[in-house]
Amino acid sequence: MRSEPIHKISRKGLTVWRLYGVLQTILLLIIAALVCYGTYYFEWPSFIYFIAVVVVILSAILSAYLFPKVRWERWRYEVRDSEIEVQHGLFVVKRTLIPMVRVQHVDTTQGPILKKYGLGNISISTAATVHTIPALVMEEADGLRARISELARVAEDDV
Repeated sequence: MRSEPIHKISRKGLTVWRLYGVLQTILLLIIAALVCYGTYYFEWPSFIYFIAVVVVILSAILSAYLFPKVRWERWRYEVRDSEIEVQHGLFVVKRTLIPMVRVQHVDTTQGPILKKYGLGNISISTAATVHTIPALVMEEADGLRARISELARVAEDDV
């Protein structure tokens, strides 16, 4: 059995995922505040306040701290001459091998938050699905995109 892929995603990716978790928690906090207002206004049972507070606190701990940390520690990738290996997962670690001959095209994407941190995602498209390597430093993402594209062309020529 092969060892796990050797490359990790950027440490800044952890910061970005935590920021996404904070934004998600803020949205949940707004919803919880509306539920609490509804509880007060419509005189619903008071345990709903407790549930709303617990849900927001759990969301903050899990989505802004714990899940991004575990996700970042498990994310790995490696580009070889004949295949790309991607490993990821939160509770269940999934390892995927993408043969170069199956790669149809490779894209890099960068949203506003990723751009602020100088990061980008690589999307590797095959006939069946799209695989993503998230939160790479943009220069590394561009270089990796070019390398995968070149290796896929060579693999296609060999077939």
